[in-house]
Order: sequence, then structure tokens, then C-alpha cells
Amino acid sequence: MELKVRKIKNGVVIDHIDPGKGMMIYKALNLPKDVLVTMAINVPSKKKGRKDILKIENVEIKKEDFDKLSLISPDVTINIIKNGEVVRKLKPQIPKKIEGILKCTNPNCITHYENVKGEFIVESKNPLKIRCYYCERFLNKLIFE
Repeated sequence: MELKVRKIKNGVVIDHIDPGKGMMIYKALNLPKDVLVTMAINVPSKKKGRKDILKIENVEIKKEDFDKLSLISPDVTINIIKNGEVVRKLKPQIPKKIEGILKCTNPNCITHYENVKGEFIVESKNPLKIRCYYCERFLNKLIFE
């Protein structure tokens, strides 16, 4: 069986998503309800065996979205599409410092009680270990703001 998904004219194709993480990326991007998204889950991949893919029409990815994508699926690639052609291929990198996109998993952290945006330090990229700047605890899961 061959997978057939039509090309998009303008937008973004997020490729090489770890299998099963496509929906997590979709939710993390917090896209407007009227945006057309095509999602392929667990499709064959020469590089990874299996992968997920998102095609998002008429949307541009912001800096904080790149950081989210790199944290959820480090091998992800982003193709920027203009007039039906790939004009840029990007490979987000896990940043050393993360600001304003994650919530601390420690319920006693000051970020839950004061108007303070989360700040985190990436201690290790593989395996991913992220420490809260304020309470110094390691995150046990990714919770996006």
C-alpha cells in the first residue's frame, strides 16, 4: 500500500518525528482551530524504520515552537514550503537554556505561585535531563505552557 498525501502550497512539513509523537507535537504547537493539518502516524522511514509526519498549511513556525519540537523529537526536520517548493530545511537543536515554554513539574516551585515564567537548564541532551532554574529539580515529563 502506498501512502498518498497531496503537496501543500505554503506552510510547514514537520518530518522525521519519532513514531507516536506526532499528536504530542500537534498539541504543543497550539495551532488555530481553522488550520488545515495532515498527520501521518507510524509510516515507513528509511532512516528510522517508522516515523510520524505533520503537514501544516499556511502557518509559520515560531522560535519557541522550534524549541518544543527539538525537546519532543530531537531528530525532527522542518521543511518550509513556499509556492509548492521546499525553500528551507531546518533541523532544530535542543537549546542549553529554555525560557517560557515549559512548566515545572515540582508543585512547590515558585513558578506555580508567583507570576514567574519557567526557566530551565538542559543538563544532558541524551538522555534528556532538564533542571528548573528556580527550584533546581529535574523535570519528570514535558509540560508546555
